[in-house]
Amino acid sequence: MPNRSPLYLLERSDVGVVHLDRELTVVAMNSFARRALPVEDKQPFEKMVLSFHPERSAAKVKFLLDQAECPVSNPPPMTMIINIPERVLLIKVTKLSDLRGDTAGYTLIFYDITELVSSDEPAQPRVPAQPATLAKRQLQKIPTVSQNRIVLVDAHSVSHIRAEGHYTWVSTAQGANFSNLSITDLADRLEDAAFLRVHRSYLANLDFAEQILRDDGKVSLKLRGEATPLPVARNHVPSLLERLGIGDAENTGRS
Repeated sequence: MPNRSPLYLLERSDVGVVHLDRELTVVAMNSFARRALPVEDKQPFEKMVLSFHPERSAAKVKFLLDQAECPVSNPPPMTMIINIPERVLLIKVTKLSDLRGDTAGYTLIFYDITELVSSDEPAQPRVPAQPATLAKRQLQKIPTVSQNRIVLVDAHSVSHIRAEGHYTWVSTAQGANFSNLSITDLADRLEDAAFLRVHRSYLANLDFAEQILRDDGKVSLKLRGEATPLPVARNHVPSLLERLGIGDAENTGRS
């Protein structure tokens, strides 16, 4: 729909701006940043910016700040999930220099792209039920980084997602794209789709499932278009069989 196009949504989006001094202390922010970020809870002014972010996001912010200090790099924007409130923010950090070219501070700029990448309604949680206030926005598109650009990948086109530290690789028929989101972030926001966590390092789209393989007591999952099956951790086997409508582990195929 025209009113859902990326350009339209960005044009009508407010921009959050946070100003930091040389010691990475929060000095000022604009009105949209005050509304979008948990300012009242965290009271970030005159504190290190890293203390303002959830622990799992702090490492990403630190990476952004380190990249901004590098004189030869032009880092791409990074996408991260801020947990209070549940939003998806596209964030860019730039260094500010004084008359002599010395670092005077930093500016952190962000767009709220939640509406662009997520469904309007959170998924209906499976048991145990959780309060609506804790329900997480479900992603229809996964923000990835490719050649200094943010590429929004349709979730249904993704065969699997592989964890690499705090980040992930999102695989489609066209190849794998790097994502700044963790596998836990993505698993939480793809649970209403066909995705299932089959291993601590892998999230599989069961629409691509072709075979369940057993070899010397180990179970793996063969996906359409992928040459190498995904490992399935022992504790994830029951949920995989249930989702695929297979009665028990003895019914897993070998072909």
